[in-house]
Amino acid sequence: MINGDAFPIEPWQVRETHLNLDQLAQSESLFALSNGHIGLRGNLDEGEPFGIPGTYLNSFYETRPLPYAESGFGYPEDGQTIVDVTNGKILRLLVDDEPFDVRYGDLDEHERILDLRAGTLTRQVLWRSPAGKKIRLVSTRLVSLVHRSVAAIEYLVEAVDEFTRVTVQSELVANEDQPEQSNDPRVSAALKHPLEPVHHETTEDGSLLVHRTKASRLMMAAAMDHLVEVAGRVEVDAMAAENLARTTIICGLRPGQQLRIVKFLSYGWSSLRSRPALHDQVAGALAGARYTGWQGLLDAQRTYLDEYWDCADVEVDGDPGCQQAVRFGLFHVMQASARAERRAIAGKGLTGPGYDGHAFWDTEGFVLPVLTYTKPEAAADALRWRASILDLAKSRAEQLDLKGAAFPWRTIRGEECSAYWPAGTAAWHVNADIAMAFERYRTVTGDHSLESDCGLAVLVETARLWISLGHHDRDGVWHLDGVTGPDEYTAVVRDNVFTNLMAAHNLRTAVEACDRNPDSAREMEVTTEETAAWREAAAKAHIPYDEVLGVHPQCDGFTRLQEWDFDANTTYPLLLHQPYVRLYPAQVIKQPDLVLAMQWCSHAFTDDQKARNVDYYERRTVRDSSLSACTQAVMCAEVGHLELAHAYTKEAALIDLRDLHNNTRDGLHMASLAGTWTALVAGFGGLRDDEHILSLDPQLPQEISRLKFGVRWRNYRVAAEIEHREVTYTLRDGPHGQLTIRHAGEELTLTTQSTTTVALRTRQPLLPAPEQPAGRAPRRHIEQD
Repeated sequence: MINGDAFPIEPWQVRETHLNLDQLAQSESLFALSNGHIGLRGNLDEGEPFGIPGTYLNSFYETRPLPYAESGFGYPEDGQTIVDVTNGKILRLLVDDEPFDVRYGDLDEHERILDLRAGTLTRQVLWRSPAGKKIRLVSTRLVSLVHRSVAAIEYLVEAVDEFTRVTVQSELVANEDQPEQSNDPRVSAALKHPLEPVHHETTEDGSLLVHRTKASRLMMAAAMDHLVEVAGRVEVDAMAAENLARTTIICGLRPGQQLRIVKFLSYGWSSLRSRPALHDQVAGALAGARYTGWQGLLDAQRTYLDEYWDCADVEVDGDPGCQQAVRFGLFHVMQASARAERRAIAGKGLTGPGYDGHAFWDTEGFVLPVLTYTKPEAAADALRWRASILDLAKSRAEQLDLKGAAFPWRTIRGEECSAYWPAGTAAWHVNADIAMAFERYRTVTGDHSLESDCGLAVLVETARLWISLGHHDRDGVWHLDGVTGPDEYTAVVRDNVFTNLMAAHNLRTAVEACDRNPDSAREMEVTTEETAAWREAAAKAHIPYDEVLGVHPQCDGFTRLQEWDFDANTTYPLLLHQPYVRLYPAQVIKQPDLVLAMQWCSHAFTDDQKARNVDYYERRTVRDSSLSACTQAVMCAEVGHLELAHAYTKEAALIDLRDLHNNTRDGLHMASLAGTWTALVAGFGGLRDDEHILSLDPQLPQEISRLKFGVRWRNYRVAAEIEHREVTYTLRDGPHGQLTIRHAGEELTLTTQSTTTVALRTRQPLLPAPEQPAGRAPRRHIEQD
């Protein structure tokens, strides 16, 4: 767990006041910079020491064999793993002839600041060498949100108290040594030095390297150039070899004098373009960066973020920890998606090698709702990426003897990379999660072009999959057998409620989309008989209900399974300490499956059912998934357990800032970071959209005195400012000057002429706040731990 002493709580930045080498890998993830195309882990400028070195290009991967003790028909044969590409962050510094290294000499000051409004990482160092030479170092790093292929570093070195000779070695390094990431020797072999040199060259002040992966045969190029400013004589020399390019800058500094270097970087990759074309692409991007200049890059970054925060910002009065965390989360979600442009948004973004760089259902389920309401063009790009891999999903379904499209559980470029059947292929709900994301985008933005361009095909083929998977029994009831819902501790079951509700939603959405686009539907050979079958399956989908207990079983028969002995099994996560043969037949839940169904399909449950279901599943959920806390926050808030909801919100918010799951070193949890926004906006703001209207029903826990957030809805910008007794809605702009929303179940018309203040709905929880399994209650004071 990250100690909060080194990371003070501040509203618009994440600041590390002193360097802790034992938590270097965690801080590298926290301080990662990205634009959705380029990702730079927050490694120290000099490259050492490091936790995990990392420079990533979205969807640039190497293939590797998937390990099986015993193979089976339909198992994917190859995996895909994100590659640590050519590192351009390195600026090695020699003071006289001694390397600057934080492990030697005297480190009098060391501070790093991730500025959430400027989009920069700044480092300030005061260091005395073992020989007694003192220097001050200030570096500022950015990955441009405006110039897709560009990153840059400003590097300032100052002599403090005596004349000092300074040497800076600015490098491009390919095939860096990596810490072991897998116990499988085949994986390690595939990822050890995965880049083959193709071309290298030097320019007057820089260099360019081109490499290709050995197995996937993807080609990438990295280039660097430098602007050098210093009083007096300076020597600059450049060299390049197959895996290393270096520009060396040497000068002498009198006390108070500075050496200023601006290092411009550009990156690109392609599976199709030739080496000369890729070379020219990065050379052109580098020329553009130098033309824009350092200050121009800073100004453009700030302008981009000012526009983003103008609508996306969430203000939380009374809980400074949540305030910092929700902005940190929104910043990283934006970074992961801003210039992804029809490539995947991975579970870790581009912040680390965790999950092999794969994208999951997390993207559509947790990240895209945030982007749809705050940066819809990024959500559209992500959905277009999903549509672009539809043919691969159709091929996967055909391989499994199914109709339609089976989207992968985990992937980088579209092929299934999950070697684990129960929580991979059997988790068919990923298809409905994708369909819901398309429908949410259309509902929230009012933009039908995405549906007509590519969304309809996704909806049609996913609907065909459900018909192929499901069946009607002799009474006409429609069932789905052999599925795994979001809870991976209860696998390959019958009639998982979440899956059945989502499949029904997918089927109905496909019918409605075909009705809106009849010509395109006919081109896809959709018949009236087929849409009638979709309607019937959706209407007849079986939703199990336990009449005796008054709750919905997570799946058919779940409430009759053996109760889990929580007192005797207290080492978490259970998947690392308990065999699945014990977990599957028991009432123990990794993540709140049925509870998530009540959030996403809210209108399918009564208030009484929601309260009883929350009470039942709170007592059986151990939260071994980073997706759990935000979902529990939303539904605990809805049923009136506001303080419990607040505790879950804190847990979702601080998962990485305090490394609550002990794996932040491998990269940030994008879904949980996005879930912080969801916990606040959907939980305490009561935001719902599953009935195609902007619906809010706010209420606040005691500690939060005020919550303010904004959303985009069909070319309008709406702000809600919530206090304990009332909420003030502001319609900031929009095409018609007025908008009808739903507040606390009643329609309310907002206008741009004035704000609208209404009272909050008063309500009491139907049941007392539930208990959690032993030792699994959310921590309420994480900031101080």
